[in-house]
Amino acid sequence: MKVKIEPSWATVLKDEFQKPYFANLTEKVRKAYSDGTVFPQGSKIFRAFDSCPFDKVKVVILGQDPYHGYGQAEGLAFSVPSGIDTPPSLRNILQEIEHDLGSPSIIHGGSLLPWVKQGVLLLNSVLTVAEGKPASHRGIGWETFTDAALRALALQKEHVVFMLWGAYAQQKRILIPTTSHLILTAPHPSPLSAHRGFFGCRHFSQANLYLRQHGYSPINW
Repeated sequence: MKVKIEPSWATVLKDEFQKPYFANLTEKVRKAYSDGTVFPQGSKIFRAFDSCPFDKVKVVILGQDPYHGYGQAEGLAFSVPSGIDTPPSLRNILQEIEHDLGSPSIIHGGSLLPWVKQGVLLLNSVLTVAEGKPASHRGIGWETFTDAALRALALQKEHVVFMLWGAYAQQKRILIPTTSHLILTAPHPSPLSAHRGFFGCRHFSQANLYLRQHGYSPINW
């Protein structure tokens, strides 16, 4: 199967595209788009990969599935297009950055592209969702694909920072050897759980310290 995805990721994930599960996944996703409203738009399904080539990845922030409200999903975990109201979880992330680093985030509005351009992979575990139906595309094969991407990062790169927020994301830590990467865990930044330990986690300063210690430029959060 031919999949339009950034060339370095196409090389890393080429075996996945030939597996039966991916053919089944593709069929289900195409049907979902033809039968109803699905987010993000088709050209942005692989945007997390397209915007952050494999060899440029320094930090991974793992989300669950795209925003399911109209106009919110843009193919990047936690990010929304400029001009869209900032969702509560993202507001809490930006609040923690200001508390952690002592100055406001460089993010104005909800688009996190300035992070992506510095090597932050904003990857959802599930890459599509039906309008108004959170988690509607879980279990159709996306998790197998994105797990393969995480595994490739963990095994083929060194000194990547993985930010795993919430129980769902933390299940992925078994894919990542702790000897060659930094794994940072905290409760999810949603309003339901942010006060249980996301606020005060100081992940952003920890990530930058780790990157500096291993010869990489820090992220301007």
